[in-house]
Amino acid sequence: MNIRAIVTGATGMVGEGILMECLQHPDVTSVLVINRRPCGVVHPKLKEIIHSDFFNINPVAAELKGYNACFFCLGVSSVGMKEKEYTHLTYDLTLHVAGVLAAQNPDMTFCYVSGAGTDSTEKGRSMWARVKGKTENDLMKLQFKAAYMFRPGFMKATPGQKNLLKLYKYFAWMYPFLRAVFPGSACRLAEVGVAMINAAKYGSDKKVLEVRDIVELAKK
Repeated sequence: MNIRAIVTGATGMVGEGILMECLQHPDVTSVLVINRRPCGVVHPKLKEIIHSDFFNINPVAAELKGYNACFFCLGVSSVGMKEKEYTHLTYDLTLHVAGVLAAQNPDMTFCYVSGAGTDSTEKGRSMWARVKGKTENDLMKLQFKAAYMFRPGFMKATPGQKNLLKLYKYFAWMYPFLRAVFPGSACRLAEVGVAMINAAKYGSDKKVLEVRDIVELAKK
């Protein structure tokens, strides 16, 4: 199966890692990234659209047609935000982009980077977890071929990445410990990328994938 993938958030740590996996995977034949600013990557497989307003991607909708996978890695931290603002930047933005993609590509597999601890009931105490849970639930209602919610925990960056989180260098040393002692809490970002590609290729019995599920799917 030839995968023609759209990647969002490629100027962030997670999106950059997913993009790297796509560009080197033999079954991914083309990649489109949609960014507010250039990602700085040049590759024969890669096409880039610079678009400033992700709350209205209708002006570029025609350019999004013909892709059969989307790896949605765009997101913000909830730190310091009120629920209304975080909902707008997380739920509203994601559902708008996903809705346009579903209309253009009904045969698309949509993979959403959520987070460990997301609240599927939408009723818990944690604001960010409720918002992420509602986002997941409503994404799975859209008319995609398939939609998978990825909930990675701590992620080890891929060698060569440039867009690392500011605090990552202070916590990177924890990865071997977490992987060995708490295997359900940590994985490699490369595993997330391969698991997304495999979800598009083979599908998955689980619609919501926790860390162990991600690692297992990456082995296919």
